[in-house]
Amino acid sequence: MTNNISFIERQIYIKIRDHLKYKEITVITGMRRVGKTTIVNKLLEDIESGNKAYFDLEKITNRIIFEEKNYDNIISLIEKETKISFKEKTYIAIDEIQLSPNIASVLKYLYDHYDIKFIVTGSSSFYIKNLFTESLAGRKMIFEVYPLNFSEFLEFKRIKYGKDGDFLDNKFSFQEYEKLKLFYDEFIEYGGFPEVVLANDFEYKRKKILEIINTYVNLDIASISDFKEDRETYSLIKMLASRVGSRIDNSKLSILSGLSRDDITNYLDFFEETYLISRIPVFTTNNDREIVKAKKLYFIDTGIANVLADLSSGAKFENTVFNQLRHFGEIKYYALKTGREIDFVLFKGKDSPIALEAKETPTNNDIVNTLKYSRIAGINKTRIVGRYISPEFDDYIWGGSIR
Repeated sequence: MTNNISFIERQIYIKIRDHLKYKEITVITGMRRVGKTTIVNKLLEDIESGNKAYFDLEKITNRIIFEEKNYDNIISLIEKETKISFKEKTYIAIDEIQLSPNIASVLKYLYDHYDIKFIVTGSSSFYIKNLFTESLAGRKMIFEVYPLNFSEFLEFKRIKYGKDGDFLDNKFSFQEYEKLKLFYDEFIEYGGFPEVVLANDFEYKRKKILEIINTYVNLDIASISDFKEDRETYSLIKMLASRVGSRIDNSKLSILSGLSRDDITNYLDFFEETYLISRIPVFTTNNDREIVKAKKLYFIDTGIANVLADLSSGAKFENTVFNQLRHFGEIKYYALKTGREIDFVLFKGKDSPIALEAKETPTNNDIVNTLKYSRIAGINKTRIVGRYISPEFDDYIWGGSIR
């Protein structure tokens, strides 16, 4: 069962709302069911003008409107179907634009010839960033929406917590740690999809995650990809889930799956472009000759990875830390051919890179090793991210403080 609650503001919402005052098309993208439609509906509610309309392109009747060959006829059809008047400033929201192949051309024409503020959503970054780059250059601003981070998770749970200080310098008191650790355990296990977070029953949470996976395979993949075999697609996704935090070898995946190496490459690219997975490259310097080259793989939502594979507690934690860190800058990792590595290297704005090692129960030895490999990599700032309080030292950053 889910709680019947009012709109809960996401951290990205204010940035998107502030963009409403610009002529540019507001593009909201992210995996299906991360809350894009909820954000759009709230934006429309916040727009004071009554000259606004919403179209969901999953409905064939709406798709037909925007598939009209004569673009000026689209205006007539919208006026007929709604109370909109194009004689004044108009606001039009369109959901799931990837379902209409010619939508970019339609938006360009209407944008150039009418006073319309468009708010659109889509589930494929490839479609939006590439197709729109050609036809809507200079006419759009893209906002990416991900599953909830831990801070938002707590907001959705109506849990009060300390928010002061920079996330890399925050240290929870023991009392706050005790207060939040069970919520962090839930966050690691079930992830951050809003409807999953709001579900009260753990079995129901798992059911909702399975629905999200099935929707992704049966709708997103079927509608915007050339992959025809649902079974082989699902099998590969499960195989990837069991490799969370690992370096990806496309040749090995090809052998294990029976797919060609080219197919593996295409699948991985598609999964990343539709927000299922993320791959991070290795951090290198001019002096590095003994580093590995393969990318490491993470799932955008740990709950999905948990349902698909029997992950170790450490893998779940590392994947969750990655998803918390990704909001603060570019992430890479550092690894020597000996197998020694630093889990994450964070590039936060113009600041110097920060080496971060995710350890469930950090030890002094972890600090020594992280400092050692950071020096080899030429990184001066280091952090250990821990899930549990270590008996060896008090100066730690608990994983829940990263937000």
